[in-house]
Amino acid sequence: MILQENATLQQKLAILSDAAKYDVACTSSGVARKAEAGSIGNTEAAGICHTFSGDGRCISLLKILYTNECVFDCKYCVNRCSNDVPRASFTPEEICTLTMEFYRRNYIEGLFLSSGILHSPNETMEQICKALRDLRIIHRFNGYIHCKAIPGADPALIEMAGWYADRMSINLELPTEEGLKRLAPNKTRKTILTPMRQIQNGMAESREYLGMKGGNYGAYHFTQERKQKRLVMRGAKDTFGTHAISRGVASASGAHAISRGVASASGAHTVSRGVKGVPGTNADNGGYKISHSGSGDSVITGTDLMRQGKTTSGLQLWNSCDTKRGFVPAGQSTQMIVGATPENDFQMLSVTQALYHNFGLKRVFYSAYVPVNEDSHLPSLPGGPPLLREHRLYQADWLLRFYGFKAEELLSEKKPNFNLLLDPKCDWALQNLKEFPVEVNKASYEQLLRVPGVGVKSARRIIAARKQGKLDFDGLKRIGVVLKRARYFITCSGKMEVSCSLDEDHITSALIGDERRKIWDIENRNSYRQLSLFDDMHLEEEKNSLLKDQLVKEAAGSAAFGQL
Repeated sequence: MILQENATLQQKLAILSDAAKYDVACTSSGVARKAEAGSIGNTEAAGICHTFSGDGRCISLLKILYTNECVFDCKYCVNRCSNDVPRASFTPEEICTLTMEFYRRNYIEGLFLSSGILHSPNETMEQICKALRDLRIIHRFNGYIHCKAIPGADPALIEMAGWYADRMSINLELPTEEGLKRLAPNKTRKTILTPMRQIQNGMAESREYLGMKGGNYGAYHFTQERKQKRLVMRGAKDTFGTHAISRGVASASGAHAISRGVASASGAHTVSRGVKGVPGTNADNGGYKISHSGSGDSVITGTDLMRQGKTTSGLQLWNSCDTKRGFVPAGQSTQMIVGATPENDFQMLSVTQALYHNFGLKRVFYSAYVPVNEDSHLPSLPGGPPLLREHRLYQADWLLRFYGFKAEELLSEKKPNFNLLLDPKCDWALQNLKEFPVEVNKASYEQLLRVPGVGVKSARRIIAARKQGKLDFDGLKRIGVVLKRARYFITCSGKMEVSCSLDEDHITSALIGDERRKIWDIENRNSYRQLSLFDDMHLEEEKNSLLKDQLVKEAAGSAAFGQL
């Protein structure tokens, strides 16, 4: 392990931004929040990381790790403890400085913060909470924040991060318990799913009390007036005092204190890491003590909560944290690695479906396994990362979330993997030709969604347009239907397009021609090349081509002049 103890901020940024590239974060923010007086920044329900919003803007996040030091030894991870790579750690103050300075210069529109495990999950999560708290409270940052939850961290720390972050995520990494035991022996499904359930229940409880799907300050006060009573959670006082987070002894009057030593807070919520020999602390198991002072005092050990399965019991720190944003208002997500373990597509898609249904996830991301380590437990992948397989899983994920498909319809135990030559929707349609052709002037919205080449927007436009009159193929093209695929599965006024027939071989041959071109683009891309505003990859080739054309024209002109 190569520790960069005296590294500059720029050196740390180079190390920790590069170490974060394997965390997938290209998603819509999922939350809209206007700017406030005295605060800096806002959030738009648009894309983040290197993607594009609906109005064409490229939006980005500062994507970094708090530290790439890690006590875990996940076989697939470049930051595993057994690797000799340069190590560095930010301080909470440095994270705040980078975020604010980059935001003021319009380089970023938010922060994506993940981390390795520094010493312990609790210590790492504690420092992340401090960084988020300082950004929100001290620097008044009102922009977008995506925070990774650390597996095994105390529920109180997970909750605190949820009050300051817009979105949280905890990576499932691998779809089965057997895969985790083999490649990530320090992780278990319980340590991953427990905080996932806690975040889900916290969001539900927050939104119930706020009287809305998201969280904002206005709705909070409206709910208070409507109920005509103070919102009291679990005997805690309604205190919006100062917040103190320190690594030593903390003493705060009317404060929320988190400390790694002894905490003494009058009229406060305290979360303190126990120290041996100090009365009232939970030192032996390294847990955290949560104390609610005043009437109805209670002492809860975070480790005991986890052991007793009470981490999903609701929000403990409601009245001591900022409620303007609500609890994780943009929802939570997760990530799975594709190709590191032998699970098939059906298993991965079934796990995805279960996560959406049981945990209310906003998004499941897939990351093609990249062989950055040499280990006997890891696959060799002579053909490179399974980018095309990752692409098919994303397409199927879209069908689950927006098109009403189920995993059992797309795949089965007899057909456990996707056809790499066809997108999942076209493949399903070819396997179910009895459902087609669909008459676009009569079909329901649900039927239209199952037609290849018809998306959510175009299906809605068809429903609206046919109220004005019958649609033909030219009208469908103007609406936005992709007729290259749809023409084989639809009729307009009972007629199919000329030269089209409902024949499986004919349709397959026609569709594979278009898909092969897409496959080449996917398999030959550089997955980790940053997008640039002006892509100059082919400028030299174009320059030479133009020069050659100019010389040919000049030569032709000279020859013609000589003939005169």
